[in-house]
Amino acid sequence: MSTVQEFLVPGVTKRAIRAHYDLATPFYKLLWGSHIHHGLWSGEESVAVAQRRLIQRLAGEAEICEGSRVLDVGCGMGGSSIYLARKLHCDVTGLTLSPVQRIWAGIAARLKGVRRKVRFQCQDAESACFPKQSFDVLWSIECTEHLFDKAGFFRRAAEWLRPGGRVAICAWLSAEKPHSASVAQQVEAVCRGFLCPSLGSASEYQGWMRDAGLEPWRFSDLTPQVTRTWEICLDRVRRSRVQFLARAAGREMTGFLNHFETILEAYRSGAMRYGCFVAKA
Repeated sequence: MSTVQEFLVPGVTKRAIRAHYDLATPFYKLLWGSHIHHGLWSGEESVAVAQRRLIQRLAGEAEICEGSRVLDVGCGMGGSSIYLARKLHCDVTGLTLSPVQRIWAGIAARLKGVRRKVRFQCQDAESACFPKQSFDVLWSIECTEHLFDKAGFFRRAAEWLRPGGRVAICAWLSAEKPHSASVAQQVEAVCRGFLCPSLGSASEYQGWMRDAGLEPWRFSDLTPQVTRTWEICLDRVRRSRVQFLARAAGREMTGFLNHFETILEAYRSGAMRYGCFVAKA
């Protein structure tokens, strides 16, 4: 069994995470569109195309079959859930901690004509309960950063998958340990700014999966192809009037926007990485 222990950043709470997404969802939509996740670039694609490419990359790596039963952990505004329902005819259950996001995602599903294929629940993924072998795929793009007990989550999630099912995850990662003091400081700054209790490294994620009885199958480091996300976000903040709206929303939202440069620098320095994982049940 793995003996890795997560260091949890003080002051980050589930209540704060929920409040952040309740407040920040309109800002995400204004700045970035319907998908609350990085884009995957190979050239001069638009943001929308790059965001879809990330979904397509993860779905392709996981070899998701048409009609699969999918649990989308951290579904946000429903972008991935709706995509999987429309393009692969999947039956999708989306989980979000935010009541605002659940409502937003439900409206989007109706507008996209897939309300019978997707359902959204406002639940904490770390306390959610599902019958054993309920799903073919556990899907999560940029949510596991917000989990307080990542190892425990994978142990529970492994029981929700049928034999041969897939775990498909994109995650913000820390550099491999041991860290230098400067790397640790950068990672902690990102965690504080984006309300992450911790960031695991690629090897830690693979260890948590193995300990849960999952078989790590594929891993891709996508850092060079996603870093442009924050260059564009930072440029949009500087060019737009969203900062004025953030000031009206309060100190927390202003601080959130100010940390875009923090995460960009962490990617550029190597303190952070971005990974795509697939594991088999």
